[in-house]
Amino acid sequence: MPSNTRDAETLLIEGPDAIAFAHAQFSCKVTGLAVGRWAFAAWLDPQGRVRALFHLARIADDRLLLLLRGGKAADMADDLHRFIFRSHVTLRVASPAALATGEAQPLHDVRIEGETISLGCGSHALRIVPSATVGDASWHLMQVRLGWPWLPDEALNRYVAPMLSLQRLQAVAVDKGCYPGQEIVARLHFRGGCKRHLCSVTSSRTIAPGETLHKDGREIGIVLDTVIVDNIVEALIVLGDEVAADATDNIVADSDSQPLPMTLSERWPD
Repeated sequence: MPSNTRDAETLLIEGPDAIAFAHAQFSCKVTGLAVGRWAFAAWLDPQGRVRALFHLARIADDRLLLLLRGGKAADMADDLHRFIFRSHVTLRVASPAALATGEAQPLHDVRIEGETISLGCGSHALRIVPSATVGDASWHLMQVRLGWPWLPDEALNRYVAPMLSLQRLQAVAVDKGCYPGQEIVARLHFRGGCKRHLCSVTSSRTIAPGETLHKDGREIGIVLDTVIVDNIVEALIVLGDEVAADATDNIVADSDSQPLPMTLSERWPD
């Protein structure tokens, strides 16, 4: 079972214009998010590349909490601040916190108990707990198996949303108003053309998040997230469709020139 705990990188967006501001910047339908609910969301650049992937929780009428799945909350706050203009919005990096596993809780449900915020994930809850509380990473394996990616620094600002299969998580919408990267998302959705997607694989040899994958001398993907179970690595990777369709033989990672034994478990569409 996974043993390494993770810090919670969280950002608060507050103020009378918080919902409208987030709706204009992020890729999901923020205005349709009820208080006490969360949704997957992404912040894209104008070319449609994913700057950040996060849980977006509406914890009050005028207050949103972002739990980042990769990257730093302080960096995202600095970048977002440039787009506030005259909006009545405050961006605030939340107090240091850790991640822990909770009991089964309905998907997209948000519960607040004192300083702990629980995000319902169906079979479990992802809990944001004070940093003084002992966290755990039992949630990690469950989420890897669900195909919920966590983005290493090497994947940020690099891949368009369909390559991370974000539409299946309802993290991007093609039927809402304009937001950064929306034109690229819509074009790839309606016209196709995305040649890489999120895959789940297993390997008997260790690979690390952020490693680039190569085949026949060309780059074919990247490792996003890994967890080790009984000496077997379960990983989420971005992989070229032609490689996934043929076989995963003769793939090598940055850390080793030897072929990486890899078995494809699942491939998710856009």
